[in-house]
Amino acid sequence: MTAPGRAPHVCLLDYGSGNVRSVANLLEYLHIEHRVSNDAADIDAATHIVLPGVGAFGAAMEKIRERIPLDRLTEAVQQERKPFLGICVGMQVLADRGEEFGSHPGLGWIPGSVRRLQEHGLPIPHVGWNEARARSPEAMLEPHAGLDFYFVHSYVFAALEQEHVVATTQYGEEFASIIRKGTIIGVQFHPEKSQKAGMLLIRNFLRLGAVPNFAS
Repeated sequence: MTAPGRAPHVCLLDYGSGNVRSVANLLEYLHIEHRVSNDAADIDAATHIVLPGVGAFGAAMEKIRERIPLDRLTEAVQQERKPFLGICVGMQVLADRGEEFGSHPGLGWIPGSVRRLQEHGLPIPHVGWNEARARSPEAMLEPHAGLDFYFVHSYVFAALEQEHVVATTQYGEEFASIIRKGTIIGVQFHPEKSQKAGMLLIRNFLRLGAVPNFAS
């Protein structure tokens, strides 16, 4: 949960991806206090941080490095443990590397790489509604074991450690649709396009609170 007496306040990062406005609209609809900003001061003020993303992995990482203060963001997410949600390419950049149009380094917050979705005779990109099903009880989907979300993607997150894959989706192959390492969460689908399921996921995300870093 968030700190007692403090309502969630979301910093919505914007490196220039096309779905930031849609995510902001969803937060407005849910009456969630938020600010679209890359400023370190707004990262400081936030209880939760969201990184939407669309487009190619390498181009996204280049813009993220140019426009977002990564030192401050990394401190907020990894040391202060502020809950972080990466959406679509915002999930993929959590990996060590991405293999879209060459090999490109990612943030490296969750071990793994991003590779092309195997076709198996199905159209690529994978576009439309599909189920994300939890491997075991997962707070992001509660009270459900699985929900239908809206997907648009050609690449998937191949986690190095399967414990970080908390929900999967079937499309030609089984792939990670929700990954999680502590309070760092990535979703391959678009909650902002997923109607009631997306609203539930965002509400569940906002129930997560910062975890003290007892190792420091």
